[in-house]
Amino acid sequence: MCVRARLVIAIIISCILAACATEPDRPIYYQYEKKYHTVLKGDTLYSIAYQHGLDYQELAAWNKIGKPYTIFPGQKILLKLSAPSKDRGLNSATRKRTEVPAAAAATNRQPIKQQTKDSIKPSTAAKQAQHGWTWPTRGKVIRKFSVKGRGNKGIDISGKVGQAVLAASSGKVVYSGSGLPGYGNLIIVKHSEQFLSAYAHNSRLLVKEGKVVTRGQKIAELGSTGTNSPRLHFEIRKFGKPVDPLRYLPKE
Repeated sequence: MCVRARLVIAIIISCILAACATEPDRPIYYQYEKKYHTVLKGDTLYSIAYQHGLDYQELAAWNKIGKPYTIFPGQKILLKLSAPSKDRGLNSATRKRTEVPAAAAATNRQPIKQQTKDSIKPSTAAKQAQHGWTWPTRGKVIRKFSVKGRGNKGIDISGKVGQAVLAASSGKVVYSGSGLPGYGNLIIVKHSEQFLSAYAHNSRLLVKEGKVVTRGQKIAELGSTGTNSPRLHFEIRKFGKPVDPLRYLPKE
């Protein structure tokens, strides 16, 4: 092999190694400018919505996909990431009128001044999810929720490889796999029409899609997939948008 060819191969290998070395620093949350998402094997409507920071209910409405939200590899999923339109507002309003749990609907009948974002207390938000919350694993919070800069759309909890990862609240597993970049082995649990939670970087996934889990049930084992040290990256999303998990989890 000539010297030039060896040099080219060496450069390619160094680039690959550099990309691998920086992989853990990729942002946890992604904003895409693409108009469509092409469905890949293993994708679910929930995982696509999660990946793009969207509400799965709105995503289903935009694409006229009814329950149980079946999608197929190669299918084009429309992502409405442009400025909100009148139609989008209508979809949001309709969703909130017809699909919000009864507890939340009752709350929505109170005066508007009590329904501002800042006035809803964490305890009220937890009740709206119709579930209590518990810590998904034991360990120190090494990275908190942040919306500044690249941000962090959840919290990172340090731990040992293999330690138990628990369902933070009761619900149904809507994604179990490794198809979302930056998350490693990931589980997403749907708790209500409002709330989803995610558990990333696991070494093992112990539950499959469709499984109903209860609060405190072991669903995975902590690992370092998709990151550079053993940890659990935990998120809570409300109508597709990340919220600070520390507002919902009990104080230790």
